[in-house]
Amino acid sequence: MKTETKIFCDAVRTRSQENRAAIELLGHSPATLSPAVSILRQELDSMVRVIWLLALESMSERKRLILATLSGQKWKRMTPSGKEVNITDRDMVELAQALQGWSKSVYKFGCAFIHLSDFHEHSVQDPFRKLPQAEKDAILSHMRAYHGGPIENDPDLLAIALFIPQIFDKIAGNLECYLEHLEKGEMIN
Repeated sequence: MKTETKIFCDAVRTRSQENRAAIELLGHSPATLSPAVSILRQELDSMVRVIWLLALESMSERKRLILATLSGQKWKRMTPSGKEVNITDRDMVELAQALQGWSKSVYKFGCAFIHLSDFHEHSVQDPFRKLPQAEKDAILSHMRAYHGGPIENDPDLLAIALFIPQIFDKIAGNLECYLEHLEKGEMIN
């Protein structure tokens, strides 16, 4: 019989496999750019959730959150004052950011494609160039370090989009590694 952790990890892997298939079909064409970035954001969502679980010292708390996912409930935590509050995407992304240094920029950029925004008019105005310089620098720094580019000083979104398959592979690879740690009952700091 599968444990709740194994069922959870299998569900995450299934989502990741579906995301990989979609990225391969969509590629990085301007005609499918918004859905491709949205899929990157979905993969990152899985990763920050698994990181959150791995950071928990309490195995019973980890199990409780996994069971919440499996039963369709929101993740909640207790505040120091004893109040129950939702664990937000922001909470999870901040933790992942502290561990990886790039999660927040990619997550925030991806959110603009998940939610209807001015980023969907990318054929008229380049959304990457609309980002604050610090966010652009963070994204470019990590892209250059891990994916070899883009080399341009001020790349447009289409230059960034060429790297979507590599970015997906990096996120998915990290996610799989974290899932293996989760299945072993390990923690990360």
